[in-house]
Order: sequence, then C-alpha cells, then structure tokens
Amino acid sequence: METEQILERLCAVCAPSGFERPAAQAAKKLLEPLMDEVWTDRLGNVVGARRCGKPGAKKLLLDAHLDEVGMVVTGYKDGFLRFNANGVDLRMLPDREVVVLTDPPVLGVAACLPPHVLSAEEREKAPELKDLFIDVGLCQEEAERRIPVGTPAVYRAELTRLGERQVCAKALDDRVCFAALLRAAELLRGRPLDVDLYILGSTCEEFSGVGAKVGAQALAPDFCVAVDVTHGRTPDSSKDESFALGGGPAVGIGPNCARWMVRRLLDQAAELNLAVQKEVMEGNSGTNGWPIQVANEGVATAVLSIPLKYMHTPVEVAELSDIEDCARLLAAFAAGLGEEGAQ
Repeated sequence: METEQILERLCAVCAPSGFERPAAQAAKKLLEPLMDEVWTDRLGNVVGARRCGKPGAKKLLLDAHLDEVGMVVTGYKDGFLRFNANGVDLRMLPDREVVVLTDPPVLGVAACLPPHVLSAEEREKAPELKDLFIDVGLCQEEAERRIPVGTPAVYRAELTRLGERQVCAKALDDRVCFAALLRAAELLRGRPLDVDLYILGSTCEEFSGVGAKVGAQALAPDFCVAVDVTHGRTPDSSKDESFALGGGPAVGIGPNCARWMVRRLLDQAAELNLAVQKEVMEGNSGTNGWPIQVANEGVATAVLSIPLKYMHTPVEVAELSDIEDCARLLAAFAAGLGEEGAQ
C-alpha cells in the first residue's frame, strides 16, 4: 500500500489521547502482514515483533505515538458544549469543524463571535478557553442526553494533497511517523536481521508519554529510536528552530540521544546519500525518547524527527519524501545492528 493511502487510513480515524482504540485497530491491521506477531497491551499500545531467531539477540524498538490532540466535554451552557483542550492550539479553534466522539459521532463547530461585534483590542487577542464553546445544534436537554461529560472530540479534517509532494491533514503528528515505521518494516521484509525488531504504536504521548513508558518497561529493549515530528520551516519561523520539508528527517543530538546511535544514523545516511538535518536537543526532547531512555536499567535511545508544518492544528503538513527517507534510514540502522554490537 502506498504511503499516502496508509496516511488516509490512519488520519481518518479519530483517536485523541486516552481514546486511541480506533487508531490502534487501524495500526494493528497495517502492521500484521509485516511482523511475526502483533498484539495490543493493557494501555492500548500496539506492539509488533519480528524475531531474528538468533539466541541472545538484542532488541531494537522503533516507537511512534498513535494519539492526536483533542478536546473533552466538561459541561453545557444553553446546549453549547464547554470543554477542556489537550494540545489544541486555541488560536485555531474558532470557526473550526469538530467531531464529538459519541456513538454515532456528532458534528459540531467551535463557536465564535463574528468580527463585526469585536472591539479592536479583542480582535488582536487569542481567545481564552473559558470563552470557547462547541456548537452541536442541540438544546440543553438534548445535549445533556446525547453527549455525556467526558466525551472526547477532535478536529474534523480529511487528508488532502498540497502540490505534488506534500500532504495536509489532522493527526499527522504522529501518524506520519507510524507510517514511516510501517515502511521501514516493509523495506526490511525478507532481509536477515541480527536483532529482534519491535515496533510500538504508543498511546497517551500528547499528555504524559505513559504508553511508551509502559511499553518500554514491558519489552525491555536494548536500544530504541523514538520517531516523532519536529517543526517545519515556514516564512515566519526561526531557521534555528525549524527544519525544511523535503530536507530529510532530523537526527536529534543531545542528552536524550546516545552518541553512538547518532553517529550510526548520520553514517548510514551518508552511505545511502540520504539528506538529513541535525536537531540540537539541549534537554528533554519532548518525545517518547525521554521516558523510554530511563526504562528499567536504561535504554540507549535516539530521536529521529520528520519536519511538520502547523503542528497541533487541523492542517498539519508533511512531505512524502521525508517519510520515505526516514523509513530508509531506519531500515539501514536496523540492518546488521546486532552483528556490529552496541556500544
């Protein structure tokens, strides 16, 4: 299946943090043909295992999270829904379509005042959460009956093409990276490995990282590459803190990243003539690599990131070539890893 088709399937499902089951089900089906065994653990993580068959083989874990940013209903006012937000950029909410995840789902819009009635000062300020509501077109009684407190909601947005090389959708953070893991597993199919390969589609990254933490504790890998997104470059972004789409994946450099793994990634990229970028991470990488690094007695960890424009919005944008290059680099990193020996 082409990467764009995989992204369509993964991004079409609605799965905010704590409610990842639809994404996990889709991910599991896509992963099953590529691995020896695939299962879902107690926290809802999807785990795939491909065992090399060699006694005492070390374990390589590749991680990408499945959850997306979202909202949760906290109350009602005249049929409008009050909510809390997890990772959602409040500047983006007014006028946006949302899906409230009842059964069946209810469509809504984030309510806003038209510009005609706003003062000049109000037009310059980002809205506050207390002033935002979701309009689902229901009266108070119907809203309370059909949409219980605690119901999650997400942006409503479909995958679309931008130009010839880029795709736009909600939830590309981090399903674009899970698509890269699937492609890496496909590239490795039929190739002998010296390590047992595990792929983790983890839960709850957007609020705590507990999915990756528990997954790493259970799997006890020797080394891990956490794959996430990083900030894509736009005309108004800082060149020191953003990365070019089409410039290849960004290799993390910092205390969250084992130096020998960084060297290996950069060396493999050079051998393959793959473009890569370097991302300095002076402390917490802000990815699942941070909790995974200290699982059990410690895990040698690297962070590999795909540039993404407009993170945590319904119009996230990534370049297809970066996904392919990320997958090729991950496959090269895994090949021969146990034979060479970890440092």
